[in-house]
Amino acid sequence: MQIRLEFVGSGQTYEAGHDPQTLTEWLRHENLPLNTRCGERGLCHACEVEVVQPDGSHTIERACQVALRDGLSIRVPEAARLAYRPQVMSSYRIGVPFALASEWGSEGIVAAVDIGTTTVSVVCLDLQDGSVVGTASSFNNQIALGDDVLTRINRCRTDTSAVDEFHRLLWDQTLLPLAAEAAGDRLPELCAWTLAGNTTMLHLALQENPGPMGVAPFPVPKLGSRREGSLRALPNAAAYLGADIVAGLVATGFVYEAGPALYVDIGTNGEIVCLRDGKLAGCATAAGPAFEGSGLSCGVRAGDGAIAHLRVGDDGKFEVEQIGDPKAKPLGICGSAYVDFLAEGFRAGKLTAAGRATPGAADGTDEHEGATFRLGMALGKRPIDVTERDVSRLLQAKAAIAAGIQTLLEVLDVRPSEVTAVYLAGGFGMHIDIGNAVACGLLPGFRPDQVLLVGNASLSGAHLAALDQGALKEMETVASRIEMVELNLQPGFEDAYLDHLSLDPPY
Repeated sequence: MQIRLEFVGSGQTYEAGHDPQTLTEWLRHENLPLNTRCGERGLCHACEVEVVQPDGSHTIERACQVALRDGLSIRVPEAARLAYRPQVMSSYRIGVPFALASEWGSEGIVAAVDIGTTTVSVVCLDLQDGSVVGTASSFNNQIALGDDVLTRINRCRTDTSAVDEFHRLLWDQTLLPLAAEAAGDRLPELCAWTLAGNTTMLHLALQENPGPMGVAPFPVPKLGSRREGSLRALPNAAAYLGADIVAGLVATGFVYEAGPALYVDIGTNGEIVCLRDGKLAGCATAAGPAFEGSGLSCGVRAGDGAIAHLRVGDDGKFEVEQIGDPKAKPLGICGSAYVDFLAEGFRAGKLTAAGRATPGAADGTDEHEGATFRLGMALGKRPIDVTERDVSRLLQAKAAIAAGIQTLLEVLDVRPSEVTAVYLAGGFGMHIDIGNAVACGLLPGFRPDQVLLVGNASLSGAHLAALDQGALKEMETVASRIEMVELNLQPGFEDAYLDHLSLDPPY
């Protein structure tokens, strides 16, 4: 079978010589995975490619749904690839003092790791003096078999052989190459690993099946901190409140706050922890992947070429700012810019409180997407735009986070004005405009001056635990102290969710 494949912008072409079933299957086999956010189920637009017809015309199709045939010619846009440089989370700080007393001794190098669902970051540390030897980050290659945690859990639940494949993709294709990059010529001195990440990622790192967590009551096969040979996995608190959160709570100093405090990590699941009078309560809310760009007409993850900010100018036109080279061709819109759109669109009178276009504000209408706002630039042959359907999905994600925050505060009888600090962790906070996050109701009832950006707190926790075994013990204690709140069992959660679907919620 001969297939012509062109990667737009790279000049690279490939030919398939074996007999794959779909385009994504073939490219995964060739170690050229596409952006299959939905686990190749045809539910998103992330892997869209141009199928070129013999007469030179083309159709836009989802690569995971393209059955390959002899003579097929395909053009792959940059936004459909995992090859574009991700905006990885290597920026962090440790907000507490610590000792140089590692469980790994005082000689050699330890790799502190944040295993994210999307990206992985590694910091190699010298055990003799605690200095940073090097850092490296990249996509988690498990994405090739499923973009989100639930997809990976379900694959393992229905096919136990998937556990081994996820383990191989993580170690052979992600962690080991990153450690080699970070350690450089000192790689032979690497003697240990300290791993932080969500509960599912740590199970797969240890080659254990996370499948049971996909069915209520979501039992966790392995919950606490674990050491296996030269590997230390930090403690999880629950199925959907993992070691990434626990590590961050300690490393940022959150657990030592005197007054009420709130910790929020916004992703496909929004993990939230509230502290009051020494009591810790936590929850996870299913926000969906909208703030990571998934399922939106021009959505992409944060990375070079992604539009990260926008505002409405005095003339009513959109002004945009993108990550990386401002003269480069934009690849799409990432989550922080969508938050800007909600706040700026409502403030400028382009959107109603319900997220609908006001009369005359939109640039056009699509039968399936509703009113369309164009940002004045193109994505290939398509204009970069935001649609009413996009806004609806963003409001659902926003409402899930905001209702989770409101419900958790009410459980501990805390008002937003009483919170001394809101710790905003994770990749989403890297570029977010805090004022717009407050204005659109994502952080409901707070003031911008209450919000503290803490970066990759999971990586800071791995760094801390790798060097100070006393901090590791504190993380184990904190994990056991967190009281999990099941939002679906809270009587006010559903009403709060409905209220927060508005851009002008009554909070």
